[in-house]
Amino acid sequence: MFKKILIANRGEIALRIQRACREMGIKSVVVYSEADRDAKYVRLADEAVCIGPAASSLSYLNMPAIISTAEVTDAEAIHPGYGFLSENADFAERVERSGFTFIGPTPESIRMMGDKVSAKQAMIRSGVPCVPGSEGALPDDPKEIIRIARAIGYPVIIKAAGGGGGRGMRVVHTEAALIHAVQTTRAEAGAAFGNPSVYMEKFLENPRHIEIQVLADQHRNAVWLGERDCSMQRRHQKIIEEAPAPGIPRRIIERIGDRCATACKKIGYRGAGTFEFLFENGEFYFIEMNTRVQVEHPVTELVTGVDIVQQQIRVAAGEKLPFTQRQVQLRGHAIECRINAEDPYKFTPSPGRITTWHAPGGPGVRVDSHVYANYFVPPHYDSMIGKIIVHGDTRDQALARMRIALSETVVEGILTNIPLHRELMVDAKFVEGGTSIHYLEGWMAAHKR
Repeated sequence: MFKKILIANRGEIALRIQRACREMGIKSVVVYSEADRDAKYVRLADEAVCIGPAASSLSYLNMPAIISTAEVTDAEAIHPGYGFLSENADFAERVERSGFTFIGPTPESIRMMGDKVSAKQAMIRSGVPCVPGSEGALPDDPKEIIRIARAIGYPVIIKAAGGGGGRGMRVVHTEAALIHAVQTTRAEAGAAFGNPSVYMEKFLENPRHIEIQVLADQHRNAVWLGERDCSMQRRHQKIIEEAPAPGIPRRIIERIGDRCATACKKIGYRGAGTFEFLFENGEFYFIEMNTRVQVEHPVTELVTGVDIVQQQIRVAAGEKLPFTQRQVQLRGHAIECRINAEDPYKFTPSPGRITTWHAPGGPGVRVDSHVYANYFVPPHYDSMIGKIIVHGDTRDQALARMRIALSETVVEGILTNIPLHRELMVDAKFVEGGTSIHYLEGWMAAHKR
């Protein structure tokens, strides 16, 4: 087992990884930007090194600075968390080449799954169902593009092969708009991701977003840890996640989960990962795989009892998974609300100093957050300042506990989206369960402030 791990991230995930290390008796090194000098995890770290100014490009995305820090602190492994360099195959390669262990998949796996075209082809070969669409990147010939779209049937969606996070996609409802949409998406993809390739899929009108959490070791063992429903989204950004997904028969979930675990073995995957699907009319359609720990991993941890971050570390150290698929047992229901420093209805960022911070507590309540009273939320990064996660024996109990937790939470000095979460927890459709990925935006339009 590693004696010292460098955490190449910030915010709540840096604290989460640090806690896992402390529990395992592993020393942690934290890198931080000048804007994060007063962060809780910086103060708690065994060693903390400032690697640059506030701008991400000069700090958290600065590969040489991170690797140099690992060298001077004698760290043995680097955990990238999520975001920043977590799915950057070049970074993973440089880490390994520099003699450190990258706590994540191989660079080859990251590259394969990071390109949506090659990921889809790998899933088709592994028997994972995919959204009907082009077999690879779209050709240059407009006539061939039109032929592909007619074969799929409108509406279609054009996606950037190297995209992610809801960027680089465009829905097309008519043939007249098709070629212009392809050209525009190509230009955007080249500028944003350095890869102008795009592909086409059938656009599902009213799907849910369901994902399968997997763990795989270096000895070709792989398991899936149940599913998560992440359909409450705004502009493809999740705000509420839960496990298990309400209203989907277990036999359907088990069938897709087993296929995901089999796919991990076929592609030689290692570490934690998430298969993301659209679910409509009883069918699953693969859209992408995230080759890292997810923001919403706590809901899976609460229903399975598995510490996903610790398993990432153990697998990276060469250990075998300590359990088989048969030993994975789901218990109860968990819900997570992402707490963002933003206007709850306009979604404009609200950085600044938190004058009052009171976190909720009680049975089945977990708070993952790096903030505290008098903490200054910097304007340079993602607006998420924490997550409230609850667990109950049933979904109704989990909903009740989340309502109580949100009512107890006090954050003053900045705006947060807590008022929105309080409303959604009593919304009839959400309480019923099974809303689509478009539900929240429709709800927002109907509840304009």
